[in-house]
Amino acid sequence: MMDGIIVIYKEKGFTSHDVVAKLRGILKMRKIGHTGTLDPEAEGVLPVCVGKATKLCDLLTDKDKTYETVMKLGIKTDTQDMTGTILEERNVLLSEQEIKEASLSFCGEYSQIPPMYSALKVNGKKLYELAREGKEVERKARKVLIHELIIKKIDLEAFEVTMEVTCSKGTYIRTLCHDIGEKLGCGACMKELKRTRVERFQLSDSLTLAEVEEKMKEGTVESYFLPVDTLFSQYPKLVIKEESCRFIYNGNCFLKKNIDLNNSEQKNEIINQTEGVAQLFRVYDYKNVFVGLYQFDRKKNQYKPYKMFL
Repeated sequence: MMDGIIVIYKEKGFTSHDVVAKLRGILKMRKIGHTGTLDPEAEGVLPVCVGKATKLCDLLTDKDKTYETVMKLGIKTDTQDMTGTILEERNVLLSEQEIKEASLSFCGEYSQIPPMYSALKVNGKKLYELAREGKEVERKARKVLIHELIIKKIDLEAFEVTMEVTCSKGTYIRTLCHDIGEKLGCGACMKELKRTRVERFQLSDSLTLAEVEEKMKEGTVESYFLPVDTLFSQYPKLVIKEESCRFIYNGNCFLKKNIDLNNSEQKNEIINQTEGVAQLFRVYDYKNVFVGLYQFDRKKNQYKPYKMFL
């Protein structure tokens, strides 16, 4: 039984659900989930959670991500990328400086209207399903955060701009391209998209599905799984005394006296928790098996379950 996170390089032509389905066949496991949808024509980093790690899926979906994208100026489509129907074409009479200034103006927080061709649901129906029926519904603008936008290349002959974008969850890069095009007055859509990072997971960490299949045949695939607890290395480690492990095995709260301080990290911080701000802790049993995340409850002076993985 495999548990952990494996970083897949999603290739063009696959949906994120395709990746999960194929991995179930390769790994001979059912309990598998991905951590954030990539469009079929997009490629790049897709962390996949296996076994007990599937409880991490929602946590990783919320993390910041980095993309490399090519924006095509002068074209507007119904999908906001080059796979859609062209709605309008305009001449592009812009300087590099104008393109840079308009693009960089989107750094920081801005309100983004999700595209109709997206998996968001309205009244229980996905937007792209409504779009395929020729229907358009009102979508509420959502606050997104562009942490960094770097212009890598501007090709004025091809009307293409290559950018690296680091952004918050829920950001649609093709909508960002569309919005930049609106600000420039010439229209724009996304031509290419590659996700290069999700949280700490980089392209260099990733394997294609064919490589995973090869590693499975070799019997080495488990060495490419990241253990669940390594994702929480920023939180102090608590080891529970053997006689007190019944509390954590049952998902119950425990007290400071139940902690084996000799084998735990940041002892002073643990002792002073009654005075400090509540924080998360990695909790292990006496055999050093990761059980889950706990949070200190100052009012009750005890540690309570936050996310269990046992």
